[in-house]
Amino acid sequence: MTSMEPEASIPPRHIAIIMDGNGRWAEARGRPRIEGHRAGAKAVQSVVENTARCGVEVLTLYSFSTENWSRPKAEISALMALFEDYMSSERDRLVDQGIRYKRLGRREGLPTGVLDRSDRLEAETSHGASMTLQIAINYGSRQEITDAARRLAIDVSMGRLNPDDIDEKALSARMLTAAVPDPDLIIRTGGEARLSNFLLWQSSYAELVVQDGLWPDFDADALHRALQEYEQRPRRLGGTTSR
Repeated sequence: MTSMEPEASIPPRHIAIIMDGNGRWAEARGRPRIEGHRAGAKAVQSVVENTARCGVEVLTLYSFSTENWSRPKAEISALMALFEDYMSSERDRLVDQGIRYKRLGRREGLPTGVLDRSDRLEAETSHGASMTLQIAINYGSRQEITDAARRLAIDVSMGRLNPDDIDEKALSARMLTAAVPDPDLIIRTGGEARLSNFLLWQSSYAELVVQDGLWPDFDADALHRALQEYEQRPRRLGGTTSR
C-alpha cells in the first residue's frame, strides 16, 4: 500500500501588504529617512518576485497614503522620485515575468511624472497574466469608498441605476479593486496592528498577520512565515470554515 502524498497548500489568491518601517529602519542606522525608503524599494522587487513564484494572483502594496502628504516636503519629493525610478527600472522585469501593473489611488495631487510613468507602465504590462501587482499611491480607503458612493449617486441621477438595485455588489463594482478578488491575507510589517485606512471595504474577511520586522528587511523567509501562519488559520467566512 503506497503512502498518501501530502496535500499541496493553496496560496491566498490576493495578498496585500502594509509596508511599514522604512523610516525607523534608517533612523536605527543613523541614516536619512530616504535611505530607508530606498532600501524598502529593493524589498519591493524581492517580494514581487517571490509572491509570483508562490502562485498568488494579486499582490497589493500600500506605498503612499493620502495622509502621507503631511510628511516633510523633501521626503515627499524623494518618494515621488523613487516611484518614477521604480516604474522605469522595473518595466522590463515585469513584462518578462508576465506581471500586470496597476496603480490604486486618486490622480489628483500626484506629480505629472509619476502619473505619466504609471500610465505607461499600466499600458505596457496590460497583457501580463501571471500576477497583478497593485501599488497604492495617494490611496485612502475612506476616500475610495466615498468616490464609489459618488459614482452610485451619479448613476442614479442619470437614470442608469435604480436605487433599489444598490447593494454590496453595486458598490464593489465601483471600487478601484473591482477587477480583482478581495484580499485573503494582509501582512503588516513594523509591529503595528492596524489597517491605517487600507482596503477597509475589501478586507472584511481577510486574515491579518503582523510582523515585528521592518519593511526593508522583509524577504522570502518573512513571506514564508506569513504564509505559514495564514495556512494554520481556519477561515470562518461569516460562520462557515474554509480549508
